[in-house]
Amino acid sequence: MILQAPRPADDDPLIPADLPVPDAGPGEVRLRVQACAVCHTDLHLAEGEVAAGRLPIVPGHQVVGVVDQVGERVTGLHKGDLAGVAWLNWACGECEYCREGRENLCDRARFTGQHADGGFAEHIVVPAGFTYPIPAGFSPEQAAPLLCAGVIGYRSLRLCEIRPGGRLGLYGFGASAHVTIQVARHWGCEVYVFTRGQEHRDQAAELGAAWVGAAEETPPHPLDAAITFAPAGWLVPQALRVLRKGGTLAINAIHMSAIPEMPYSLLYGERTVRSVANATRRDARELLSLAAETPIRTEVQLFPLDEANEVLQRLKRAQMRGSAVLLI
Repeated sequence: MILQAPRPADDDPLIPADLPVPDAGPGEVRLRVQACAVCHTDLHLAEGEVAAGRLPIVPGHQVVGVVDQVGERVTGLHKGDLAGVAWLNWACGECEYCREGRENLCDRARFTGQHADGGFAEHIVVPAGFTYPIPAGFSPEQAAPLLCAGVIGYRSLRLCEIRPGGRLGLYGFGASAHVTIQVARHWGCEVYVFTRGQEHRDQAAELGAAWVGAAEETPPHPLDAAITFAPAGWLVPQALRVLRKGGTLAINAIHMSAIPEMPYSLLYGERTVRSVANATRRDARELLSLAAETPIRTEVQLFPLDEANEVLQRLKRAQMRGSAVLLI
């Protein structure tokens, strides 16, 4: 499926296309794709809220497949390996950000499904250094959501500075939050979930939330840290309202509506607001290791590739429990 030009999800922006099977060049591997999870970023790209690096483009950046071609100078990956591909497709390795271990901020970075063809296809070619072995015990469809929903949620946990046993707030409870809560509970955190949909509330409770309510409600205790997942700027003052002094709010969104004007008192008390931009290879490796250790279990809804537009429409309407995964 390719995106030729952005348009509303209801207008079916993705179209089927027959493309040549790509070959792996030096330092690259080719995967025969088995599953690709669908992310809100795919929706933002399809509708033009996030600009594509080129058009046409094959979307999809939570990709799991079998290595079927290995380019020259590749070590550590072999034909037949089950491997994954995430959002970060390449970074220069030379700039100040890369040298500091913050390759997610590299100005020359390329992202899967935005600058390089992604996983809504039968094959994908990726730099071997940005490809991850999938832990034993995970099927392709279970592993796919870990490659973005899981990884970016894990980075959000790191950046919100939650400590083991702390009180954590999660605003929105979709694909990323349903993985993030499992990591937080593994760390012994009390998790307070703010979401409207009853199905999402039920899922949060099933996964160990200490309390579930609406964003406008006040939880029984102040939060040590919080993460917003929904791309809604109005959630920022709501989260700050129940964040204790010295706490951190991490905004997990590549695109978000405007943050409304708010009184300084919500920020005062050395509270911190920070965005979460992309993720590093370190984040991916650590999350995949944690997924095997915990173990994390993803809840998925499976769809054939030719229903990708329908999946985007359901995602836009918050009609998905857990993660949507396309089977290739």
